[in-house]
Amino acid sequence: MPFAKKPQVFSASINELTLGTGDKATTLGGQNVYNLYSFDAPIANRPKIGIDVSDEPDEPSPGLTAFYAGCTTLAEKAKKAASLEDVDFVCIRFASADPNGADKSVEDCVADAKAVAEVVDKPIVVAGCKNTSKDSDIFSKVSEALQGRNILVLSAREEDYKAVAAGAGMAYGQKVGAESAVDINLAKQLNVLITQMGVDGKNIAMNVGSAAAGYGFEYVVSTLERVKAAALSQNDTTLQMPIITPVGTETWGVKEATASVEDAPEWGDQEERGIDMEVETAAACLAYGSDAVILKHPESIKTIAQLIAALM
Repeated sequence: MPFAKKPQVFSASINELTLGTGDKATTLGGQNVYNLYSFDAPIANRPKIGIDVSDEPDEPSPGLTAFYAGCTTLAEKAKKAASLEDVDFVCIRFASADPNGADKSVEDCVADAKAVAEVVDKPIVVAGCKNTSKDSDIFSKVSEALQGRNILVLSAREEDYKAVAAGAGMAYGQKVGAESAVDINLAKQLNVLITQMGVDGKNIAMNVGSAAAGYGFEYVVSTLERVKAAALSQNDTTLQMPIITPVGTETWGVKEATASVEDAPEWGDQEERGIDMEVETAAACLAYGSDAVILKHPESIKTIAQLIAALM
């Protein structure tokens, strides 16, 4: 008896969220099937790839150091990163603004963001230093400076969502990234709180949590899967925001990517290990629910772009 395939298509769909402006704008979400299930129904917007560009001078691998050779400012690094064909958007990360580190001023962060916007025509995502108080100020001031560029700020968290949603989303019309800690209920609650403040749910992207493969990653993919299932099969409008996952910052910080060949000769080349960790983590995130991943290494970006093209 021949096999009769029954497509799994849902009446619900993931919200479309557009970043950037003009012909370089990119759209996340919009599908009414599970991630990469193009065999069930056409997917108008393929998963997107961003590149993480930090304002810190040191890179986590020799290959990345070589890639950014000659770049002395964040704007120069962002321009170089944006030149990669497979990059859909650029994520600038103000890691050096951490008060416990270099404590770069908000004014300097704004100046850097404006300089990036002058040389990069692709969509811009702005990430902070993970200090909620400092990030709130950075997101608000950068959102004001880049008003009209339709940026996304990462991230509004439980501790600072009011300031971020008001300062970026409501005052200046930017997109808001809602970051929760690997729990579907926390993700849903944060979306509800942000929308209750007045931010349109269609202007929100979710970061439901991230980790490198092997580092509690089963909780990440489980949460991705549950969120996407609830959004599509249960038509849960509070979880229908597209998901964006920062992969590079997680994978290039674990020992498999940072241990030198001298320290772990049995593991092989350090650069290859880091790329492998980034690729396998990103691939799993895309398979289980991410609509966009943010990577660091050009080779990882190239490989993931090839994977997406082959599956779409």
